[in-house]
Amino acid sequence: MPNIKSAKKRVRVNDDARALNAAFKSDMRTAVKRVEKLVSSKDAEGAKEALQTAVKKVDKAVQRGALHKNNGNRTKSRLTKQVNAL
Repeated sequence: MPNIKSAKKRVRVNDDARALNAAFKSDMRTAVKRVEKLVSSKDAEGAKEALQTAVKKVDKAVQRGALHKNNGNRTKSRLTKQVNAL
């Protein structure tokens, strides 16, 4: 446990940031899963619309720092390939 006031604040700030990052990642994962589900059901139009929202969510998570840039690009690339294959 931290004893110094600034260390206590760092713990509090880090907890808040972790919670926000977890929310961004969870939202992003849900959008990615929605695209994958539509791809597996061969719904091309729905998958294209879901891909747009998923790309926005991934970009927002990367911009926020919740996700590494290369990881975000790889995720978007894989999803786009799946949707284009339909």
